[in-house]
Amino acid sequence: MKPSRSGHLPINGLSLYHEVYGEFGTSKTAPLLLIPGAHMATDSMEPWVSAFAGTRTVIVFDQQGHGRTPDTSRELSYPRFADDAAALLRALTVERADVMGYSQGGGVALQLALRHPTLVNKLVTLSAAYRRDGWYPSVVEGAEDSGTTWWAGTSVKKAFMAHTPDATAFETYLKKMRIFGNNEQNISDAEMRSISSKTMVIAGDTDDVKPEHTLAMFKLRGGDADAAMSRAGVPAARLVILPTTHVGIFRESAVLVPMVNAFLDDVTPTAPDLF
Repeated sequence: MKPSRSGHLPINGLSLYHEVYGEFGTSKTAPLLLIPGAHMATDSMEPWVSAFAGTRTVIVFDQQGHGRTPDTSRELSYPRFADDAAALLRALTVERADVMGYSQGGGVALQLALRHPTLVNKLVTLSAAYRRDGWYPSVVEGAEDSGTTWWAGTSVKKAFMAHTPDATAFETYLKKMRIFGNNEQNISDAEMRSISSKTMVIAGDTDDVKPEHTLAMFKLRGGDADAAMSRAGVPAARLVILPTTHVGIFRESAVLVPMVNAFLDDVTPTAPDLF
């Protein structure tokens, strides 16, 4: 599937690569901003773009140092990535968008909703954590240990070297990503409750994110079984748990996209009379 527009924009000192599928103002639905995970680029989002683009305009972009967006001397952080996403939306004259992020991208989406609430309509997190302790310790340790040798021959290195053919620069980027992963983010419960966007929380039952953390996120975002039982319209938050892993859930676009579309479109859950 080909984008209707693509290219680089000067965003917060970056030459930020982005793609847009569809045209703004031609759909009744809000544009959807998709944010890839760590070391991932726009190309990895193709199954999700294809599934969503039939009903809404889709925006994807490469974060700093990822894909076709070159790294700079700027340190990496969730707030900075969120500010880049906000600046991109404003550069595209998008006043309000639905936002969905996977893994690291889900953390960026949370920061975007916190730091730029007027830009975010609905929020969807896919296998994301709002605090460092939400990840299993082995996951954090693995991110810290992934050195240059591990990435040799991967699409991540090939994409980086295409715009910055400098092995030292790639090593610097990986070191910054390890520091970034080690720092993670620490969003408080109060901040999670303060997010104004209705939220869908999605994870796998054997995800890299602890299931109790996923459930806590759902509750902090307004998940309330009592309200659901009352059949009082569209719930403030939705929770989806699939029998799969952190990587596996990214491949479940065929299963998840109809659920996400229903959430974004405010479809009231059906409640048939059984008794």
